[in-house]
Amino acid sequence: MYNILICDDEKDIVNALKIYLAAPDLTFYEAKDGIEALDIIENNEIHLLLLDIMMPRMNGIETLSKLRETSNIPVIMLSAKSEDTDKILGLNIGADDYITKPFNPIEVNARVRSALRRFFNLGGQVKTDNVLTVGSVTLDNLTKIVTTDGVEVALTPKEFDILKLLMMAPGKVFSPKEIYEKIWEESLLAGCEKTVAVHIRHLREKIEIDPNEPRHLKVIWGQGYKIE
Repeated sequence: MYNILICDDEKDIVNALKIYLAAPDLTFYEAKDGIEALDIIENNEIHLLLLDIMMPRMNGIETLSKLRETSNIPVIMLSAKSEDTDKILGLNIGADDYITKPFNPIEVNARVRSALRRFFNLGGQVKTDNVLTVGSVTLDNLTKIVTTDGVEVALTPKEFDILKLLMMAPGKVFSPKEIYEKIWEESLLAGCEKTVAVHIRHLREKIEIDPNEPRHLKVIWGQGYKIE
């Protein structure tokens, strides 16, 4: 059973999403703004957050920024805007995915299921040891804890999955296309290289002592990314 929190100040949107996603294994919580959403998350076990950007009192950007201080639950941003800048802004502060209004019910279902699957199964098609270590970076597959130089770092589910993918094959160069198709479980779309690049940059900021001079997470220009 999964608990999904829908945070949107438009009741019609909330009701539509509940209809699109209705399933025996899903339970829904509702919030009208970010303040209410954070309170629900603090007092309930929420497994995924559908978060609107434009809301009163506390908007989606502020809510996500505050949430990421303490939680790495999957977050899918909702917005009527479709410009790349809006998507990148959401990704920059820790969003895992992005859906624009009006929604396609099939797409909403696919993205929600994919996010839940990645979060609980860590997206691994290949069975691995519980603990992966590359240099000073250690990833625990069971507890979902990542440490660098012995210090725990907080990663979003997608960041965790990307890091795990790279750590499963140290030294191997993964193209943005490979990373996107494995982690997002869909074919590469125009502009998705940016999405991968944003997540890689965030990973560097979290696991590297000096992100500008990375020891482990390397860019191979024109080819992709690797960890060593």
